[in-house]
Amino acid sequence: MSAPEPVVEPCAAAPMSRSLRWQLIGIAAVAIIVITVTVTVGLPDLAQLRNTFAQYPRWIAAPIFAGVYAVATLSPLPKTVFSLAAGALFGLPLGLLAVWVGTNLGAVAAFAIGRALGKDGLHRVLGKRAKTMDKYLERKGFATILAARLIPIVPFTVVNYASGAASIALPGFVAATALGVLPASTAYVSVGAFGVNPNSWQFWSAVGALTALTVAGWIAVVMRRRSAARRAAEVTEL
Repeated sequence: MSAPEPVVEPCAAAPMSRSLRWQLIGIAAVAIIVITVTVTVGLPDLAQLRNTFAQYPRWIAAPIFAGVYAVATLSPLPKTVFSLAAGALFGLPLGLLAVWVGTNLGAVAAFAIGRALGKDGLHRVLGKRAKTMDKYLERKGFATILAARLIPIVPFTVVNYASGAASIALPGFVAATALGVLPASTAYVSVGAFGVNPNSWQFWSAVGALTALTVAGWIAVVMRRRSAARRAAEVTEL
């Protein structure tokens, strides 16, 4: 008579650590505060931003604006109105510098939060988007981030947090972000700067650049979906 086979118990899911639990609670609290303020106060429009910062000297207003932009970058709130306002307030050179500095400061802060959360924590917060980004970042981190900045297929905020949780080094992330955000930032700030004269060649050049970036983004999305469908079909045939 042979000995009875041992019963294999199913593996239980690993419990969430206390530190991760508190990190997720903190992220949820910040998200609730941001949503509450947004719903209660509302996003500022271009006129409100201009009135707020116009009362300060430019050398004071520009750094403050960059700080506000950095904080806005931590949330999924649309940042377009801030970029347009930077152009209207400070013009192309200074406005672009304020947006560029604010964008990079906010991106580094989100990167640090993503690294503190780790992959497990970030997947719980962002879900499928973070897992999708992981696949690309693990293969070609710098190129993936640069492409995502140049042609924003994935939301800017998601890229920041997912990059922190991935294995990419901070210098590579900073370099790819600093280079990649320049074209779109220049176009948006230029629209704000030259919007007072919509007949100028500078204004229409900026509009053309934004249109080209948008079309390129849609083409990239379509190509990626077709490629994914083709790979899925090949796996099914096997």
